Amino acid sequence: MRLASKLTVALVLVMCAVLSLYGYLSVRRERALFAADMRRDEHLIGSALRAAVGEIWRRDGMDEALRVLGNASEREDGVSFRWVWLDAPAGDRFAPALPAAEIAELSGGTEVFRLQREGDRGRFYTYAPVDVDPSRVGAIEISESLAEEEMYVQASVINTIATIVALAMLSGLLAMIFGQLLVGQPTQRLVDKTRRIGEGDLGGPLILPQRDELGQLAREINAMCEHLAEARERAARETAARIVALEQLRHADRLGIVGKLASGLAHELGTPLNVVGGRAKMITRGLPPEEAVDSARIIAEQADRMTKIIRQLLDFARRRIAQKAPGDLAQIARQTLQLLAPLARKRSVTLRLDDVGPAPARADVDAGQLQQVLTNLVINGMQSMKQGGEVTVRIERARVRPPADHGGAEGEHLAIRVIDRGEGIAPDNVHRIFEPFFTTKDVGEGTGLGLSVSYGIVREHGGWIDVESRLGEGSTFTVYLAPSGEEAARPAAAADEGAPAPQRAGGAVAWPLAGAMVRGESEGS
Repeated sequence: MRLASKLTVALVLVMCAVLSLYGYLSVRRERALFAADMRRDEHLIGSALRAAVGEIWRRDGMDEALRVLGNASEREDGVSFRWVWLDAPAGDRFAPALPAAEIAELSGGTEVFRLQREGDRGRFYTYAPVDVDPSRVGAIEISESLAEEEMYVQASVINTIATIVALAMLSGLLAMIFGQLLVGQPTQRLVDKTRRIGEGDLGGPLILPQRDELGQLAREINAMCEHLAEARERAARETAARIVALEQLRHADRLGIVGKLASGLAHELGTPLNVVGGRAKMITRGLPPEEAVDSARIIAEQADRMTKIIRQLLDFARRRIAQKAPGDLAQIARQTLQLLAPLARKRSVTLRLDDVGPAPARADVDAGQLQQVLTNLVINGMQSMKQGGEVTVRIERARVRPPADHGGAEGEHLAIRVIDRGEGIAPDNVHRIFEPFFTTKDVGEGTGLGLSVSYGIVREHGGWIDVESRLGEGSTFTVYLAPSGEEAARPAAAADEGAPAPQRAGGAVAWPLAGAMVRGESEGS
């Protein structure tokens, strides 16, 4: 029900209630006035008859007095007169119409008035005492029918009801018209305006000419729209600036990683450069054609090898826009460990990738950004092991429930676990490790951006990072990602028979990089 209709109904109901109460009080007042008039009239009649009947009784006797009363009762004005004795038994022609107990005041010479109602009928009785016999109490009984009163009351009730109905209809019609003009239409315009605001349309101010609460509300809504438009523009500018700053932080973090990788790759490039230089000198000294061809072939192989290493480093350092596509997490992890192998060997750290089985673990990711995340986590693991050791990257399927700040129901996820056996993280620092510029590393080893950038990248991929760490025992960083497409429906232990298997050497996944071997034993072996 609309507001104007509610106001109309409420007004009509209140008016009907007020008019009904007024009608009820008016009827009661009319009844009281009617009774007062009857009492006054019968008192006057009774006073006159008392004197006349008493005089006739004493002069001409009882019969003449009764005859006079009988003649008075024959009038057609609805008033009857009769003589009664207070002590007359019931049924006697001189017995009063009312019980003697109700008119006992007559014995003291007091005039008695009684209203007797029986259903729709009733009479008004007046007893005027007349002192004609010292031994008995006699009185003139004057009675008048209440039919005229009832007719008058009924007419008053009908008039009151008709007045209530007419006023209710008129007031309801007027309230509906003015309610629609003053409340309904402005309210509908306010509703339309708020609906447009909800849809994002902040233009077109709402103009209400009326100077009441609704007009004030319209002006406040217009002011709110102006503030929201300004806030939207400011938020858009801040968001754009934040995105640029975030991309700059990620690129800065990536360049920092490149600097660390460069120190490890220096030796990888030095060896093939020495080979190239030696073979070139041999050619210049005039080798036989067969040896010269063989040296040239070796020079070309080493050049390709250096080119591949430099291209990997440049690809990793290049700024790029995020482009998500279904990717094999094991392949991305394998490429990352290949890139980090020289740095790991320099720190006496072994990198291991656990075999994920024949079924590829695929997720919608930006391969470059995910490689940056894994690089940060693996380098953190290497830096935590001062005396060297082993960093394991394990990819598996897990059924987990996302954390409260992430939201979502329990379901199948792909988990990339980076496990080290380093110093671990103090419990007081675990909840702060993803804060920008917070670091527990030695001076020169970290900027405090790596984990923060990695956390942001994983959140943008719809996942989250979980941390488990114990002092002196090491840490496990787990990246949870949702599987892509058909992988989401694959059971945790399902196998993809058509997927190509990685090359194996002695039951372990292996790949060469400048003479180094990065191995990963298969799960369960």
